[in-house]
Amino acid sequence: MTKYLSPVQALWASLFITAFYPICGKMAVGYVSPGILLFLGALLCFLICLPWLIKTNQLKEVFNPQKAKYLMAIGFFNTTLPFLCMFIALLYTTPSNASILNQTELLYSLILTWIFLGEKPNKKQIIGSVLLITGVIIILMQNRFTPQWKGDIIVISSVWLYQVGHIFAKKMPKELSPEFITAGRAFYGAIFLIPLTFILTFIGLPIIVKPALKSLLVILYMGAIFNIFGNMFWYRAIRNMDLSKATAVMLSYPVFTFLISVSLGMDQLSAYKIAGLVLALSGAYLLTRVIRGKK
Repeated sequence: MTKYLSPVQALWASLFITAFYPICGKMAVGYVSPGILLFLGALLCFLICLPWLIKTNQLKEVFNPQKAKYLMAIGFFNTTLPFLCMFIALLYTTPSNASILNQTELLYSLILTWIFLGEKPNKKQIIGSVLLITGVIIILMQNRFTPQWKGDIIVISSVWLYQVGHIFAKKMPKELSPEFITAGRAFYGAIFLIPLTFILTFIGLPIIVKPALKSLLVILYMGAIFNIFGNMFWYRAIRNMDLSKATAVMLSYPVFTFLISVSLGMDQLSAYKIAGLVLALSGAYLLTRVIRGKK
């Protein structure tokens, strides 16, 4: 399926799909609890991919220890934990806030590289970091000490998990197709979500699935569109082009999320939000250009 698209085309397709997922998470509030939404979405994704796995005789490869360790890692760090945190955050904050604050992932990447690889940031990286942090502070200060602030803090405290998942994805054998990775990631992601969903009930997040059209739509989106096409297009892109280049393009998705969120009445247009968006994306883009230059 992905072979008919160039890596660049696949990347832009993944971007537009990604722009809608915070909207989907917000729409699910009160209808489907975060753990259940992610579990049903991952399960639906795997079930849709199952006939293809059987037809291509690759189902057994999902359980191959050499491949399963990578699938489990990206299932946990790219599907289960960060998205669970994101959807819990959306119980309190807005889709545009969540998508903008998600850009702090690059700042975590810079810090982790400095700590574990000894690569000290240069002047451009410092400027990019300052711009990114300033944009984040502007957004946080607008909603300080409010329930929305709680959601914002959850987002910036969890985005580092994505980088871990991307590392494992890049280390997977080259012959594995994006379709296989998507199916395996969904399978193990769903398994991890089972105990975590029940654990969440002990901290005040009950299991909710209301029989309504909105519930069906958000589950279908997460399972059939985001988890399948969004992931396949993303893996088609990053496994065939430089990760920093792909990340640079993907950085623009909060702009689309912001516009969609405002048009649907989920967010309000404000000087704070626009300033935070511009500064955060400018800093993130600068950081990505520095990374790309090093490569």
